[in-house]
Parts: sequence; C-alpha cells; structure tokens
Amino acid sequence: TPTTRIGNYHQISDKVPRVSGTQRSVDHAGRDDELDYQVSMKGKELKRDMETILLANQGKSAGAPGTPRAVGAVLAYILSNTSKGTNGSDPSSVGAGTSTRTDGTMRAFTEAQLKTVLQSAWNNGGDPDTILVGGFNKQQFSTFTGRSTPMEQATSKKIVATVEVYESDFGRLKVVPDRFMRARDVLVLQMDMWALGTLPGRNMISYPLAKTGDSDRRQILSEYTLEARNEKASGIVADVTSA
Repeated sequence: TPTTRIGNYHQISDKVPRVSGTQRSVDHAGRDDELDYQVSMKGKELKRDMETILLANQGKSAGAPGTPRAVGAVLAYILSNTSKGTNGSDPSSVGAGTSTRTDGTMRAFTEAQLKTVLQSAWNNGGDPDTILVGGFNKQQFSTFTGRSTPMEQATSKKIVATVEVYESDFGRLKVVPDRFMRARDVLVLQMDMWALGTLPGRNMISYPLAKTGDSDRRQILSEYTLEARNEKASGIVADVTSA
C-alpha cells in the first residue's frame, strides 16, 4: 500500500510583556527585575495558549493576506475511532486536517462509549495509552464499574476516590485531567503518534522590541505545528455532558 504524506501548517503564537521604567527601578519582593518576571509569566501563558489551540476543534489553513496561518489541531485529524452524539459528525477531510468536527447532542459520558472507542482503535492497529478528560468528566470517570465506591485507608487516614489508571481489555491507560481542552470531549490517544513540531530557532524565543516611551517590551513567540503520525491509533468520545 503506498504511503500518504499528511501535512500541516505552522502557526505563530506570541505574547508581549511590557514594563515601565519605574517598575524596573523599584525593589520588588521576591524578584530582582520586573521585566524578567513578566517574561517568565508570559512564557507560561504562551504554553497554555498553545495547548488550548492544539486540543481545539480547529482545521489547518494556509492563511492569506490579512489572515494568519492556522495549525490543524487534534480534533481535525481524529475520525477513525469515534463515539459521538446525535447529529454529530467527524471531520470530512480524511487525514487532511482541514475540516472540523460538527458537535452533536450532548449525552452523559459512560464506560460503554469508552470501550467502543478502545476496541475500534485496537482493531485498527492502535495501542492508546492516555485518556485526556475535562474536570467534570474526570470525576465521572471515577464512578465507572470497579471504582464506584471510595476506599478508606484507615491506617493512613486517607480516602481514595479517584482513577489514575484504567486497565482495559486492550491495555493500561493513564487518565489525565486537562483544563485546557474542550470539556465536551474525551480524547483517547496513543501519544507517540502525536508530536509538537517547531521551526528551527523559533521555539519559545524572546527578543527585545523597540522602546516605547518610558517602558521596555519583549516579544515571546513560538512557530509550531502538530504532527499527526497516524490518527487510527487514537480516538474520541465526543459530545459528553460537561457540567
């Protein structure tokens, strides 16, 4: 079977911290230079933005004059192993990453939905190892069969009421809450089939901008894309109640 090259576009995300000369001159509690501190904080904010974008329902775009390039996110590629609500649909472009999901009617997240996706991924040759969920459905996950009752360890004075690992018929998966993904999705991922790709010399770089009055500015940016190596190894339980 001939191989097919799957492409994506690099997207640029940036943050610009700006600090007045006064703030750089005064003595702050806990830090030497206010600008260095703001650069550090904006760098963390940029990474959170990137995670939100890469897990969003966003298709790739080459851009145009006045319209920036857009990276195709995880949801634009997964279409082989899915469980979705009524009237929901998978991306129409097989493996291309150009189209987005159509959200369906929301329903409660169940273990049966998860098992369907896991079996489908396994049948397609995948070995998922990570389940990403929002906060609401992380708690819902902890009520699944075999973990519906909290356990109390009297000797250590500790109550265990969570699930961190799911032992399925097709392998062990980590269950990870993610506050930056869409709360209505549950992603079942084989992590080595996804990667972050950055252009050389464009990964979380920081450089000074022209001075504006009595202030100093820096630009922090990353030019990055998502490598979707084989979407058939992963899946999604979509349109689950998130509140």
